[in-house]
Amino acid sequence: MKRLSAALVIALALAFGVSLLAQTHEAPSTSVPVLTAFHDVIMPMWHSAYPNKDYAALRTIAKDVEAGVAKIAAVKLPPILHEKEAAWAKGIVELKAAGAAYTKAAAGTDDAALLVAAENLHSAYESQVQVIRPITPEMDAFHKTLYVVQHTYVPEKNWSEVCKASGDLQAKAEAITKATLPKRAAAKADAFKQAVAALFADAQALSSACGTKQAPAIEKATSTLHARY
Repeated sequence: MKRLSAALVIALALAFGVSLLAQTHEAPSTSVPVLTAFHDVIMPMWHSAYPNKDYAALRTIAKDVEAGVAKIAAVKLPPILHEKEAAWAKGIVELKAAGAAYTKAAAGTDDAALLVAAENLHSAYESQVQVIRPITPEMDAFHKTLYVVQHTYVPEKNWSEVCKASGDLQAKAEAITKATLPKRAAAKADAFKQAVAALFADAQALSSACGTKQAPAIEKATSTLHARY
């Protein structure tokens, strides 16, 4: 029994170690849970109370609006979204102003002002969602791999791991070239097509550099790919 117990402990320890190793460089999350949760407030406000001019419901929602905006304003973006921080901060200012205006309108008796406040709050929320929403799922998938490469392998000058990821980066860059832009970005389709073609070429260049097994070439190609993104 003791031998069996010892074997079981070792097996569990090994399994746990493998699990930790597998999770070490998993793709980081780009989600902001409190922003997603606030949709549960916005949805009934915008899709039910607002079109039906249900002023009582709009006023009841006010306390949830105030609490939700406060949570969003206090959140810290995950590191993978660091390049979005300036736009996020600017949006927070607008969202807080819209939330405060909604709370004020809900406390008053001017129903027309309450409708305007609801419209402005919805607009500010949608704008904040757009700040962190990737332009395509394919771009998001590429970024998650590139983030691990750039922030884990490159600082360690671990070029062998960079090269192991190069094939994945190339495949994901190619997927972006076949992606369809959402309607909100349709006007930028031509510029997007040119940009992603260049991104794919840089991903191919990284794979080629890995073939040379020369650290300077791999480092340069990785830097170029990251700058292009």
